Amino acid sequence: MNIIKKTAVCLLGTCALVSAANAGGFTRGEADTDLLYEDGTFVVRGGATYVSPHRDYDTIGGVSATDDRYTEDYVIPSFAAKWRMSDNFSCVVSYTQPFGAKSSYGDEAQAADRAADIAAGGLTALLGGNAVITSEFTTDEFGGTCAANVKAGPGDFYVIGGVFSQSFDYTESKDFGTLNLKDDSAFGYRIGAAYEIKEYAFRAELMYRSQVDHKASGDFRLESALLGGALGGVPVGATFDSTGEGSLPQSLELNLQSGIAPGWLAYGSVKWTDWSVLQTLNYTIDNLGPQEKNFFWKDGWTITAGVGHSFTENVSGALQLTWDQGVGTGADIMSDTWTLGAGTQIKAGPGVLRLGAAVTYLTSGSQSTADGADFDATANGDWAYAINGSYKIAF
Repeated sequence: MNIIKKTAVCLLGTCALVSAANAGGFTRGEADTDLLYEDGTFVVRGGATYVSPHRDYDTIGGVSATDDRYTEDYVIPSFAAKWRMSDNFSCVVSYTQPFGAKSSYGDEAQAADRAADIAAGGLTALLGGNAVITSEFTTDEFGGTCAANVKAGPGDFYVIGGVFSQSFDYTESKDFGTLNLKDDSAFGYRIGAAYEIKEYAFRAELMYRSQVDHKASGDFRLESALLGGALGGVPVGATFDSTGEGSLPQSLELNLQSGIAPGWLAYGSVKWTDWSVLQTLNYTIDNLGPQEKNFFWKDGWTITAGVGHSFTENVSGALQLTWDQGVGTGADIMSDTWTLGAGTQIKAGPGVLRLGAAVTYLTSGSQSTADGADFDATANGDWAYAINGSYKIAF
């Protein structure tokens, strides 16, 4: 019994290292609320995950493509600090970037985008099309989450709740100009419940994160002399006010883990994310009128299973497999992914060091103008890679 308990302490949280390199939709980081379960009056953990997705087009407009990958590398920061106020009440303050995306399109993709605009007719066609060159958005989440626990049978029952502030910053560069939309703060909440038996490293947790609705404002900087002429001689560099709105999804996740033998831990999770809330990003630019960016996504499911092992009192590791259902319906290429990840936890100095790595296979997919895409394209199977590191100190 004591051996199981000791190895459980080594393994708890190791599974969090093995992050999926490409979760569904625009998902990136998650608030580190696992600190609520860890020993210590004060616990601090900080780290980052570096992700390199290599998605490119196989064909564009039915012709073999030679553009470089359009997905850009990114970093997901994470920080959390816990204060255990009593044996039955703890709170965590946390920071991460829960959603984001960054893309840069090559010459062939831009040409296909302009050709599709010309085929659609209207003012945009007369001006030669308006292709997307780069697009990026980031979100920052600052949150506070508390847990109250009571003794229940051989373990403890937890009630979890908290609030967070989420920002939204979107930039898109096109032939006509650059659009920026920003919402400094929109609020959401998370609630959950858990049951834990530490002696057996058993924990079952159900956590809900609310939808966040953003109302953003910003400007559009004109970069097309042709469009400026069509607007009555507006000079390049002029800016127009812009406003927009959109929602980022709610989610519900079930996490399970249990010791299965001395030194061994099995774990898994099932997560539903309401990506169908993101059908379009709607915005208005003064003098240009209402615009929209199409997504038409469906809900996503993510399923993870893994195993951890304590090699010594100071070193443990984990291996996991994750399947993520693609959320795309043809307006873009968001296909299924399979991720194999590995991580290690090492007691080093005054704290605990975690290191992890993952490789993701992105399955093939396609997009078409008939389904709302900017241009027709296909992608073969591609790969993404991620590395992760964090350090924890407890007092």
